[in-house]
Amino acid sequence: MMKAVGYTQSLEISEPNALMDLELAKPSASGRDLLVKINAIAVNPVDYKIRQRVNPEGEAKVIGWDAVGEVVEIGADVTEFAVGDRVYYAGDLTRAGSNAEFQLVDERIVGKAPKSLSDSDAAALPLTTITAYELLFDHLALKQQSEKSDEVVLVVGAAGGVGSIMLQLLKSLTGATVIATASRESSKSWVQELGADYVVDHSKPMAEQIKALNVGEVTHVASLNNTHQYIEDYVEVMKPKGKLALIDDPESLDVAKLKQKSLSLHWEFMFTRSMFETDDMVEQSRLLTHVASLIDEGKIKTTVGKHLGKINAENLIEAHRILEEGRAIGKLVLEGF
Repeated sequence: MMKAVGYTQSLEISEPNALMDLELAKPSASGRDLLVKINAIAVNPVDYKIRQRVNPEGEAKVIGWDAVGEVVEIGADVTEFAVGDRVYYAGDLTRAGSNAEFQLVDERIVGKAPKSLSDSDAAALPLTTITAYELLFDHLALKQQSEKSDEVVLVVGAAGGVGSIMLQLLKSLTGATVIATASRESSKSWVQELGADYVVDHSKPMAEQIKALNVGEVTHVASLNNTHQYIEDYVEVMKPKGKLALIDDPESLDVAKLKQKSLSLHWEFMFTRSMFETDDMVEQSRLLTHVASLIDEGKIKTTVGKHLGKINAENLIEAHRILEEGRAIGKLVLEGF
């Protein structure tokens, strides 16, 4: 048996059994799976969205998509990892999550954890790192280069988990000029520290602020929240044939506005590769390994905002509450059972 935190019905976070401490059967590894003993986890908006929307099939649902741990068992077809390896990963939306003592995960979406980070500091990274990396380099097709480029990238919602790692990837892997959005003083200083060249306030009209910077037209937009609210600003400031990528869930989006400038629209969802077992699924393992090396070289730092203590229902409820209220700067992490 193993300890886990999960839920038996979809409830508001204020309800007593929104998340519960559970005892569940310990799984075992087969095929390309690793069995990982979980040391630390992080909590993301996807956690509360799933808790709010998805009722369990069977006795209980265990969520959580950010983990650091040790490989304790491997399936017969595993080739890249061995028992004893310290790994980090975001996991697969269609399988049991990381809010448990042990978790099965396909080796193709796992990376060796950064050697220079503690478990909790490393746990902050996988989901947001994969999202930011895929958005920048797969969808926006930004060039990885050390010399200055003529690319101008706007990152909207830059102080959150994805934005916090994205700014660092832009600074260390591209030559782009980076404009970040932030509205509070604390988040403005946070995004500047992480590598933004310019900061504009998304709570005020954005297009005129961006034009006033005199850095040229925006070639790429990473829209991390409220895309429906800002789409007209994007169209106004973007260079013809520019690229817009988003990660949020607008109820509707008038994409006809993109036509005159021939702007392309891209959606990033980091679970696509694992959910559909795409041919290039192993790219998530490779990018996690790449980013671990950047961290160990001192080029990228963890994006932990707050350590909430042990992995239990009480602390996870607090994490969900903070995220639902939009109060988080950086990532929320928990460690140990």
